Amino acid sequence: MIIDYDENDRQIYEKEFREWLPKKIFDAHIHLFDESCLMPEYISPEKSCFKKFGCKFTLEMYLEYISGMLPEQEIFLNSFGTPDLKADREAAAIYTGSISDNKKQFGMALVSPHDKIQDIKRRVESNKLVGYKPYLNFVDWKENKDITINDMLPTEQMEYANEKGLIITLHIPRPGRLADTVNQKQMVELCQNYPDAKIIFAHIGRAYYLNNIIGFLDDIAGCPNAWIDTAMVNHEGVLEYAFNNFPREHILFGSDAPIAFLRGKSVEINNQYAYLMAEDYQIGTAIYDSENMVQFTSFFYEQLRGIKLAAERAELSNGEVENILFNNAYNLFKREK
Repeated sequence: MIIDYDENDRQIYEKEFREWLPKKIFDAHIHLFDESCLMPEYISPEKSCFKKFGCKFTLEMYLEYISGMLPEQEIFLNSFGTPDLKADREAAAIYTGSISDNKKQFGMALVSPHDKIQDIKRRVESNKLVGYKPYLNFVDWKENKDITINDMLPTEQMEYANEKGLIITLHIPRPGRLADTVNQKQMVELCQNYPDAKIIFAHIGRAYYLNNIIGFLDDIAGCPNAWIDTAMVNHEGVLEYAFNNFPREHILFGSDAPIAFLRGKSVEINNQYAYLMAEDYQIGTAIYDSENMVQFTSFFYEQLRGIKLAAERAELSNGEVENILFNNAYNLFKREK
């Protein structure tokens, strides 16, 4: 196996997850790409997490990793490429389409606000993709802190998504994230103005610490076309709050693989968050355990631990847990053609 899976990880699965997990898991947030998805001039940053995986992460690699981590589960998934400025969005859509059967494996196109709408239509339709994934770094005419959701998703793109009932996985911008007042307003407007588009707010609106979520889910919770995914969230308090304050049938499990397969854990520090890392890769605010003082498991397992503890605290039934880990995503994606 290519995965660095050890006896400690195996014991975590056996003791904590084997009896708890449903037999089917739907991972709604995965980055899958091969060499063709990046422009020839692409040079991987020195500490890019993708270097661990050979600067690619294919469907075959994901399935090999996940078969070790969840050996008794049947896996369904939704994927998109890596939203790097040196990504070839056309090639990424072709690759994503080639690995998507719209039965167990679904896919989204990467889109930039610079993309012509006819190119996006072709990208989605010719590759039989269910929607698209914008990203803030494609907004290159503003400073990062000033980017808005409306910058990321021009009107033509949203009108097309609404017409076709497409799914959009949205990594919201701005330093305040879910708590930002501009984001709050535009998230609701996006849902209300385009009621037939399905909007997944990734990473629970990037709310990785508790004060970033309390009181800020209410408005989008009332939008029938809004979903949230749990990708890279392992904070049990954040997850518990989401389980208690957002429609449970609209919460999706997502891992954010391959980042989720690194060893580490996201922690809250003084109303902030940081990634404690066993490996010296850069993923946001990373603190590397250079002395190897801590025995880490994967972010993937830490996410499942957070969901399990939060589900217990929120008194979710076994059926509700199964919905979050499989049924909600399957019911959303399976009706897309």
